[in-house]
Amino acid sequence: MTMKLVSWNVNGIRACVRKGFLDYFHEVDADFFCIQESKLQEGQIDLELKGYYQYWNYALRKGYSGTAIFTKHKPLSVSYGVGDLETEEEGRIITLEYNNFYLATVYTPNSKRDLARLGERLEWEDKIREYLVELDSKKPVILCGDLNVAHEEIDLKNPRSNQGNSGFTVEERQKMTKLLDAGFVDSFRYLYPDKEDIYTWWSYMSKVRERNIGWRIDYFIVSKKLAQNIIDSEVHSTVMGSDHCPVLLNIDI
Repeated sequence: MTMKLVSWNVNGIRACVRKGFLDYFHEVDADFFCIQESKLQEGQIDLELKGYYQYWNYALRKGYSGTAIFTKHKPLSVSYGVGDLETEEEGRIITLEYNNFYLATVYTPNSKRDLARLGERLEWEDKIREYLVELDSKKPVILCGDLNVAHEEIDLKNPRSNQGNSGFTVEERQKMTKLLDAGFVDSFRYLYPDKEDIYTWWSYMSKVRERNIGWRIDYFIVSKKLAQNIIDSEVHSTVMGSDHCPVLLNIDI
């Protein structure tokens, strides 16, 4: 069965709704629509999404972080967070279980401009990897979200000047490599290993998006055992409403 999945860091769902979120949502008609950085608390928005189950993970801190999954398919189970991760309080992960796969959406902590949060970020990476490997031992996994790292030089416009900056440190990039080496593939690079100038996030600085000076930091990562099932992995860079754009995965599962 072919499934269509979308992931989008909306950078505030209420603001994104004012900028056309629902038009895109209905047009794309996904089986699963995952968002990151919802930036709200329970009861602050009433999204009428006919035909979809809604699962939200709110951060304790108001107007911060948060994730959600909207799906046409009722899961066997839903879980929020990973073990004793401190960042569970930030609403950063939701996992849905189905008969033959898991779907997890993640909003990875930013290590901060001065790298003040890099140590915590690297601990998060280890726990998430262990968690995903454990899930993968039971059934295949689809992971999506804002992973806050440009993995390779091809994944950002200016790799040389960004060496060592948040999201492009050696340590963060190595953690992504370690995740992929643990039995996963980056769906976009699996299909398009050499495709350049494809980005999912742009700074709000003047004309940066117009000139496509961006980073590819939003991903669909899937278990290697699902790699041959990938039909397409798309980046919808013309869709506005956030400083990120949606990414889409079509997969037989």
